[in-house]
Amino acid sequence: MPSSDTQGDTQQATAVGLTDLIRGVIKMAPHAPNMIKHAPGLIHRPPEAKRTIGSIFQKHAGAHPDRPFIRFEGRSLTYGEVNRRVNRYAALLSENGVGSGDVVAILSKNNPTDLMMMLATVKLGAVAGMLNYNQRGKVMAHSVSLLDAKVLVHDPDCAEGFEAIPVESRPPHVFDFDELEAAAEGRSEENPSVTATLPASTKAFYIFTSGTTGMPKASVMSHNRWFANLSGIGGLAVRLRHSDTMYVPLPLYHNNALSVSLGSVLASGACIAIGRSFSASKFWDDVILNRATAFCYIGELCRYLLAQPEKPTDRQHAVKVIIGNGMRPEIWDEFSERFGIERIVEFYGASELNLAFVNAFSVKRTAGFCPLPYKIVDYDDHGEPRRDEQGRLSEVAKGGTGLLIAEISERVPLDGYTDAEATEKKVIRDAFKDGDAYFNSGDLVRDQGFAHIAFVDRLGDTFRWKGENVATTEVEAALDSFPAVAQSVAYGVEIDKADGKAGMGAIKIRDGQDLDTKALADHLYGHLPSYAVPLFIRVVDDFEQTSTFKNRKVDLRDEGYTNAGDDAVYVLAGRDKGFVDYYDDYPADVANAKAPKG
Repeated sequence: MPSSDTQGDTQQATAVGLTDLIRGVIKMAPHAPNMIKHAPGLIHRPPEAKRTIGSIFQKHAGAHPDRPFIRFEGRSLTYGEVNRRVNRYAALLSENGVGSGDVVAILSKNNPTDLMMMLATVKLGAVAGMLNYNQRGKVMAHSVSLLDAKVLVHDPDCAEGFEAIPVESRPPHVFDFDELEAAAEGRSEENPSVTATLPASTKAFYIFTSGTTGMPKASVMSHNRWFANLSGIGGLAVRLRHSDTMYVPLPLYHNNALSVSLGSVLASGACIAIGRSFSASKFWDDVILNRATAFCYIGELCRYLLAQPEKPTDRQHAVKVIIGNGMRPEIWDEFSERFGIERIVEFYGASELNLAFVNAFSVKRTAGFCPLPYKIVDYDDHGEPRRDEQGRLSEVAKGGTGLLIAEISERVPLDGYTDAEATEKKVIRDAFKDGDAYFNSGDLVRDQGFAHIAFVDRLGDTFRWKGENVATTEVEAALDSFPAVAQSVAYGVEIDKADGKAGMGAIKIRDGQDLDTKALADHLYGHLPSYAVPLFIRVVDDFEQTSTFKNRKVDLRDEGYTNAGDDAVYVLAGRDKGFVDYYDDYPADVANAKAPKG
């Protein structure tokens, strides 16, 4: 099989070859001693082992208390300082009835308190419910109801999200950050005794993910599964040294930040630099201020950085390795060369998925390698696995594209969601033989050989935009609640040179109503996170009402915004202007981060 480096200027890795792996092994050589230490954790992680996020953090704090652990806006907190503060928080939580298995809801934008509250929670064997501060209205209320938390800690900067939680739905104990600090003052700074007794199977936190049902689901991250990130991604692929600093501009309610990035940091006792929020124009300034040598990304972030005018800070930083997902093949080399990045550690995974792929061998334009059992199978127009006459699934041919499914076994268990019924809907049973079970990723991938894949697309009723999964049913609910809309269908559409799929809604207007496009935009911004607001609106005369209504959605998706016939198409200019008439340069404006504004 040819090496991906022989593909010339195609900018698309179609295969991974033996020479790629050999080159990767050579690059690994200087890191071999540390990699050997972490290799067993990828192969064997007994659930009963007394090993948790809290125990490994406090082990580093005990061994190297003066080493920097958190850096924020240029200021550092050491492992020892953070551990003492975390222990005070844990003592306060314990006094408020939080114990093993209980839930602490955390609603916060990126800052050190957010991370320290998570650590305090997991040290007690409790579960950190990491709320998405972009959620509003019924969606936020639904998420809080799933947690059934004993305590809620909220950031004053998340006032709009907090106020969306009905008073009757709030936990019995609620603290804002100032109240938290005041209440924790004088509490014990000793490590909680329970931390050393917790098995790796203990639940660590809940990460909210959009599913095809529309409302968010809380996916479960156990300590044991988190350690797969530490060992497999952090220890074997990212390979930080203790003197390194990982800059994290992504929200801490994402597994990319909380599992992959923090796992990479704690694999070596390095430092995590928390970015308050992502700014393309100030990104490298913050990286330099925080003395970062690595950062985490999503593909959209990288594209925004490339769209910025070239400036000296493009190369005045110390970053050599980056870790993330969604790096488009066509910008891989350009990004690496412009910003002087030596290694791009692309990975593929999902909050609820029981395995991950990671570019451990430093191959270009691949989502990486996975040693765990998976299959790439044929699928139908609805993104569901296709069964043959015998009721079995069929693998795609070598090098083919298909639906990724992951085997569920004792070796590779499934944490799933808090909702058992929602978990079961994603499990494929009797796939290849009686009694087997696989998890449906819902993603289209291409086989690149040597257990490597390339991510191709998101299937089904969920699409990915700005690094977030967007449920079409959630978008449709927001559209349908607008007074002038009689019915809607939402779907994702491709934009050239943009990552993921942008939202598009086809709507039917109620008889006798006029469409106020600015009012529609205001309504959607008020009901959806900004990344879920559709960029395109198509006004249709009617929808086909058939038993196979989803096929009509497929047709609409295929027609996109360029083949809408005589239907009016509007595009999202931003919060101020709302939706305006479609213009030819709009897709390019989106790809170049010029639209929408605000």
